[in-house]
Amino acid sequence: MAYNHYILTCGGTACESNKGIEIYERLIAEAEKQGVADQVQIVKTGCFGFCEKGPIVKVLPEDSFYVEVKPEDAPEIIAEQIVKGREVPRLLYKTEKKSSSAVEDIEFYQKQVRVVLRNCGAINPENIDEYIAREGYIGLEKALFDLKPEEVIEELKKSGLRGRGGAGFPTWLKWDLTRKVPGDIKYVVCNADEGDPGAYMDRSTIEGDPHSIIEAMTICGKTIGAHQGYVYIRAEYPLAIKRLQIALNQAKNYGLLGKDILGSGFDFDIEIRLGAGAFVCGEETALIKSLEGQRGMPVPKPPFPAVQGLWAKPTVINNVETLANIPVVMTRGGAWLAAIGTEKSKGTKVFALTGKVQNSGLVEVPMGTTLREIIFEIGGGIKNQKKFKGVQTGGPSGGILTEKALDTPIDYESLTAMGSMMGSGGMIVMDEDDCVVDVARFYMDFCVDESCGKCSPCRIGTTQILNILEKIARGNGEEEDLDKLESIGKAMTKASLCMLGGTAANPTLSTVKNFREEYLEHIRDKKCRSGKCKHLVIFEINPEKCIGCGLCARRCPVNCITGEKRQPHTIDQSKCIKCGECFKNCKFGAVNKK
Repeated sequence: MAYNHYILTCGGTACESNKGIEIYERLIAEAEKQGVADQVQIVKTGCFGFCEKGPIVKVLPEDSFYVEVKPEDAPEIIAEQIVKGREVPRLLYKTEKKSSSAVEDIEFYQKQVRVVLRNCGAINPENIDEYIAREGYIGLEKALFDLKPEEVIEELKKSGLRGRGGAGFPTWLKWDLTRKVPGDIKYVVCNADEGDPGAYMDRSTIEGDPHSIIEAMTICGKTIGAHQGYVYIRAEYPLAIKRLQIALNQAKNYGLLGKDILGSGFDFDIEIRLGAGAFVCGEETALIKSLEGQRGMPVPKPPFPAVQGLWAKPTVINNVETLANIPVVMTRGGAWLAAIGTEKSKGTKVFALTGKVQNSGLVEVPMGTTLREIIFEIGGGIKNQKKFKGVQTGGPSGGILTEKALDTPIDYESLTAMGSMMGSGGMIVMDEDDCVVDVARFYMDFCVDESCGKCSPCRIGTTQILNILEKIARGNGEEEDLDKLESIGKAMTKASLCMLGGTAANPTLSTVKNFREEYLEHIRDKKCRSGKCKHLVIFEINPEKCIGCGLCARRCPVNCITGEKRQPHTIDQSKCIKCGECFKNCKFGAVNKK
């Protein structure tokens, strides 16, 4: 059935949790109510990426891009755009200069190149026909009928595609190693155990384009000689799991998965396995142990999983973003992807841009794009006109980079040389109000909780670094503690069994190197310039501003504030627990925070 208009509503987790489902249902109800249900198709898509301005609604063919939509906006959208054929100006994305009705006019998208996210926000992820209409499963058809396994490997080699999970290992080489290992039983595993704080690239890709993962895994199975695949995904991703299962069922019904795929004689099936949210299970050997029903703990390598992996059989493990590139490589050719990016880092990279930035969201840019372009052009700069302080790439495993690194092109080698890493793609922006000691302490606390405890460099090293950071944050630090942090961190990097321990010290090491004067302030001056280390904060009452209303005293949980009515009050510093209630509740600005 042909329609005059198409309305795409964001169906990603963030928008659905912000009344996105209600918006979708109200639009359908209003189309019926206003008698235009036969003129408009209303579709729930995946994430548009511009999470800061969600929920998002897009209307075609006008390409109207509506932001921060509410359920009560549905009647106006239908009445104005569908019935009368005109946009709703108040809902369009606006900048200081103009309103932007089309995606290409919005700064957030202008420098992006969407390869992995090509279908997110463009199709109904629960409809296989829409995926097929956008070149879906053409790559699988080529791998089944037109190309030999060696030729598939060659296309991957031409593309220069490297693992997007963090290590950057050449994808073609991993596939080729497994292909050449003798044996009838091999496996393909998709690593969707996305555990970095603030990261949601893989979740959004599966939610918005699950068939791309199924197609890629099947191509891999045909290439290496595997007949079984597993998607290892954390149970905290219910929407992604639901849509992936729907896609698996559809692919089987269409003959694109299961026995004798498309009459080729090749059998391949995929099952979903749920993880319990352990960060260490993002490491491939720990993931394998978890898949086998054992405790998720890393094992020494070699042998590598490509040779001896799941149930001791040759196994290819790729993360979601890596796999999402495969159908494009097969359809458009390896040379097409290789034309994007840098000499050593080809293609694009998806980042979850979060923190103190104006436009947070999913960003996909060519490798070689600078941090400045991502943060200040795509991201719109720092919130509330604050000063940029640093940016962390690579989640708990990444370092924190300063303003000096903003113009460095992003690729695997450049970030590693600067003391950080690409990681899976988390990118957290910090402003002048953030404390690097507090940030380093947060990530080390995370790593202490997530360490499996198998190897002593990680188990003991993370705990010792956390203890030292806690000591500094409490004002009890000594200058020699900085040397201890570096010594322990370097030992962990060299001696830990897996990359959790091998990279856990990166946030601490990079902040000690790049923000040493801030650590020294904590140690020498007993001062936290950002006020985040509460043991170093002092709350005082200015007697010239205090009118003696007593509100601060009533809100104080430990009764450390005293004073007569209508007379200046005082704080007993020996009792103060630094909760900040007095500071938050004083209506006259009489409480100062030092």
